[in-house]
Amino acid sequence: MTPSRLFHNPRCSKSREALALLEARGVQPVVVPYLEQPPSAAELRELLVLLGRPVRDLLRRGEPEFDALGLDDPALTDDALIDAMAAHPRLIERPIFVFGGRAVIGRPPERVLELLPP
Repeated sequence: MTPSRLFHNPRCSKSREALALLEARGVQPVVVPYLEQPPSAAELRELLVLLGRPVRDLLRRGEPEFDALGLDDPALTDDALIDAMAAHPRLIERPIFVFGGRAVIGRPPERVLELLPP
């Protein structure tokens, strides 16, 4: 099977559920502990292309950094938002599953299964 990656936070129940769903189907993704090994701004841009979603969809709005950094400001550019996520990885929505040249945010966790072959 094609290598896959899961941007994972083991303290997050949704992330743990997504990993368990994948493993139950025989998928052993490369687990990326993104809080300890934050993706660079360039990697975040690549993820956004694979996700096919706008930058703001990748932001966790409930994190204290979101308010502290004023990230709700509509005048902020995509680059500014990406830089904030690279500097503060808790702002990145999770889990993110990458497989077959595509990516999906696993909320709900069952969404990770959308990328697997039938």
